[in-house]
Amino acid sequence: MRIIMHIDVNNAFLSWNALYLLKNGFKKDIRNSYAVIGADEKSRHGIVLAKSIPAKKKGVVTAEPIYMAKKKCPNLEVYPPNYFWYKEMSNKMFELIRSYTPDIEIMSIDECFIDYTKVKHLYGDEIKFAYKIQKEIYDKLGFTVNVGVANCKLCAKMASDFSKPYKVHTLFENELETKMKPLPVDELFFVGKKTAEKLHNLNIHTIKQLSEADSNYLYKYFKNQAIKLIESANGIDNSEVETEKTASKGISNSTTLSYNLVYKEQAYEVLEEISDNITRQLRKEKRYANTVGVNVKDRFFKSSSHQIKLKNPVNKTSEVFETAKKLFDELWDETPLRLIGVSLTDLTDVGLYQVSLFEDAKDLDKANELENVLDEIKNKYGVKSINKASLASKKINKKY
Repeated sequence: MRIIMHIDVNNAFLSWNALYLLKNGFKKDIRNSYAVIGADEKSRHGIVLAKSIPAKKKGVVTAEPIYMAKKKCPNLEVYPPNYFWYKEMSNKMFELIRSYTPDIEIMSIDECFIDYTKVKHLYGDEIKFAYKIQKEIYDKLGFTVNVGVANCKLCAKMASDFSKPYKVHTLFENELETKMKPLPVDELFFVGKKTAEKLHNLNIHTIKQLSEADSNYLYKYFKNQAIKLIESANGIDNSEVETEKTASKGISNSTTLSYNLVYKEQAYEVLEEISDNITRQLRKEKRYANTVGVNVKDRFFKSSSHQIKLKNPVNKTSEVFETAKKLFDELWDETPLRLIGVSLTDLTDVGLYQVSLFEDAKDLDKANELENVLDEIKNKYGVKSINKASLASKKINKKY
């Protein structure tokens, strides 16, 4: 029988920000104060990405506008997101987990599935291992996680959400009747707000009621989704833990988020940071890309991608970013996103560029020289040491 685990960081963005501040001399642990992580505070589009427990007790909720959160909690402290640090902490956690098993599926920057079935003979009882990996993450990295243990991905995800923080929960097949089915249908994984509203209108209020519903009746309202809903309510999920493979003939990078990204401007910021990261790697290897691609994963974990073959091979950040923006605009259907990625493929060691009548070769040389200088500074002092104005202007300045 399969053993699947879902590992989820507790309040990731706020916990990771707290660790970063403490590491850099900040005297207060913001996890214990009225604090939120907020994006673009100066704009009315600025939203709460993560909140402390004290702020939560004041009624502050994730994804609400910051100006509304401050009405509920006048003493609220707003800290800007630190995506580079989040990515570093995320990578460290996934590297730690990979030291035990290669069968890991990353769902977002702060959560993943692992298939424990193949390594159980190495590490023993799954419950004891869940506590072991949980403690190791805390001891080595300084933050807490929840671990859900079950026989399928859906139930493992459900289990990890039961109660927080720093808990291990199980949801095996023989526990469905007592642990999952009495829950409101809204709490079933994959059931979104609109689907939940439809189910309530049909007098289906609990997961148990959904598990016993007639598929032909639900088909009238949910079409092909009806059978999936009923199967999920019965804890049926045969999907495998899908380990992502790195393309050998290209470079790619993606950002997975703990919140639903809903604004194009936010997506552009992510695309620019990713473009900067992967083009620096490309320039370090002295290679160029003939094809640029963008991939996204929405809140329902549906993936889609779009790519274009370029006229000239590129390795400059600005060129990749502008291309990625156009691809994103053509690809995105405005469904809230959980992941955005950029890929550079069809690589070559030769950067042939045909200068047009309206371009100056000296300007291109200066641009290349500037990229090289920026790369040297970042490689020596870190990626946050310096940025082009286009990136720096989007950061929220706040003194700690």
